[in-house]
Amino acid sequence: MLNRQLQNKAKELLTKFPILTITGPRQSGKTTFIKHTFSTFEYYSLENPDIRKLILGGPKGFLQNLNEGVIFDEVQRVPDFFLYIQIFSDETQQ
Repeated sequence: MLNRQLQNKAKELLTKFPILTITGPRQSGKTTFIKHTFSTFEYYSLENPDIRKLILGGPKGFLQNLNEGVIFDEVQRVPDFFLYIQIFSDETQQ
């Protein structure tokens, strides 16, 4: 029941805001929750060195080539990527 309420709330928030951030302690089920709730979204784990390298090679171009609905996991591994996400979101919401 609680999981369904959280899923409904997450989906509702994403209709009002362009970005949804899920935070919490390690190994608490964040990735499982978000992948299950938004199962049609593309998933990128920045824990993967190849994905990090791809993003660092051109974050703006990387974001421009994405479809709507993306999950970035372990994004804290590339802190500057947050800036690009914010700029991209602001530019595409206008």
